[in-house]
Amino acid sequence: MPPRSDRAAARENPSGTGHRLLRFTAAVRWVHHATAALAGVCVITAACLYVGPLAELVGRRRLVTIVHEWSGVAMFLPVLLGLASRALRSDLTRLNRFEDHDRRWLWAAVRRRRTSDIPSGKFNGGQKAYAAWTAGAGLVMLGTGLMLWFPQLFALSLRTGATFVHDWLALAVAVVVAAHIGKAVGDPEARRGMWGGTVSRAWADREHRLWRAELEDHSAHSGSDRSSGVPEDSVRP
Repeated sequence: MPPRSDRAAARENPSGTGHRLLRFTAAVRWVHHATAALAGVCVITAACLYVGPLAELVGRRRLVTIVHEWSGVAMFLPVLLGLASRALRSDLTRLNRFEDHDRRWLWAAVRRRRTSDIPSGKFNGGQKAYAAWTAGAGLVMLGTGLMLWFPQLFALSLRTGATFVHDWLALAVAVVVAAHIGKAVGDPEARRGMWGGTVSRAWADREHRLWRAELEDHSAHSGSDRSSGVPEDSVRP
């Protein structure tokens, strides 16, 4: 059952009424923000460990290393705790479901064409690809990081390979996350959806019209879910 605040948000913003649509519940937003904060700590501490001028400026290398290690391990905890939320489980299912319109969205993005002309569900092809890539990269970073954290458990050749993968993948993650932040900066309504939980109908119609149509259909056929306080976007299609 969603947290009380999620149920209240659903009652205040049921699909089909009002001027804004509930996009992300409080639980989903908490998971995103907590994970992002821990990832930010990982990136900053990594920079302080590997960039010479920063390392000299900050000092306390052992403390920075400890913060980096524990923030990396803790980065997965918000998602694990958030699985108690039905809304988060539904969103993860959506992110893991790659459909034909998502492929067309990605193809249009690669060719630098207007992606808003291609219908998208709650998440577009780019968001699904980003989620899959960051999840996979995060697991690899965790695995290689643990090998570097406990070097006595692994052979030198494995540690050498883990160092190479960890360092270069960290750079790739930083670039991809920076691109993700750049996209968010360029879309104020998407930011409002993640920070406040709701988005405008016009934005939903333009960027995620399959999801918008799904909310309309759910509003027409599942009034009982709304009256019981279950958020529309937490119901699996």
